[in-house]
Amino acid sequence: MAQAWRSTGLRWSVERPVLTWAGGRRSALSWGRRVAFGVAEGGVRECAGARGHRCPLRAEVSARSTGGRCEECARLDRAHSVAADGIADDPRPYRVYLAWFGPGLAKVGITAVERGSARLLEQGAVCFTWLGTGPLMAARRSEELLRAALGVPDRIPYGEKRAVRAALPDGKEQRAAEIGELHAKAVGLTGWPESLSREPFQAVDHVAVFGLDHAPAARGEVTELVAGGVVRGELVASAGPDLHLATGSGVVVLDTRLLSGWDLVPATEEGEVRVPVREFKTAAPLQDGLF
Repeated sequence: MAQAWRSTGLRWSVERPVLTWAGGRRSALSWGRRVAFGVAEGGVRECAGARGHRCPLRAEVSARSTGGRCEECARLDRAHSVAADGIADDPRPYRVYLAWFGPGLAKVGITAVERGSARLLEQGAVCFTWLGTGPLMAARRSEELLRAALGVPDRIPYGEKRAVRAALPDGKEQRAAEIGELHAKAVGLTGWPESLSREPFQAVDHVAVFGLDHAPAARGEVTELVAGGVVRGELVASAGPDLHLATGSGVVVLDTRLLSGWDLVPATEEGEVRVPVREFKTAAPLQDGLF
């Protein structure tokens, strides 16, 4: 019987996506690499656990859940999250940023200075700019101020980000225009915490980093894995947790968060994609073999 692998997620390292596996194994990915795996026959999806610990109940979770955790593990994981205000005394400096994912999709957020732009790569930000730097609580207050004053959210569902990638403007200036306008409005606001130093507008573009400058537009997305299913394709782009895989019937997006909790094995069966796929509304129909 083939050895089974358990995914622990997709990370971005030195502007390159890396799949990580239980036991510490890592698979660095590059454009043109063949991605192929099967889902073990007869298996179920097990909760991914919390904070690096295995779920004590080994609970079964929905195949469509991108969190991949049972209710209790999800609560424990979020309790220690900066994003959920679970940590108030973190002494590290933080940055406030504006991120843009496509036409009409911009958000405000914070990230630890020591992480650099890793958080923006993990979120799939097409371009971004820093707004200010300071202590955690000052950064959090600034995030709330900007969210209300600029009318932008602090979270955008990945499905929305994914759907607009096929309609990105060609030029860096055009892609940066929206956050440039928001930045100009932000620096003119009153009420910024005194301990937060503001930063000038400087757009960072990730289109080339993600491989979106040369990849064909995606036609659909994997909605879930199933026992006995197969995924095969050539990696042509990657943004956030998403892998864009070229198959015989077009590019299909695989959200790697759907991998957690499954026993994955080498793909031995014929067929490129034998898991449920949903086509994007603006795309031509996918072949029946993808469903």
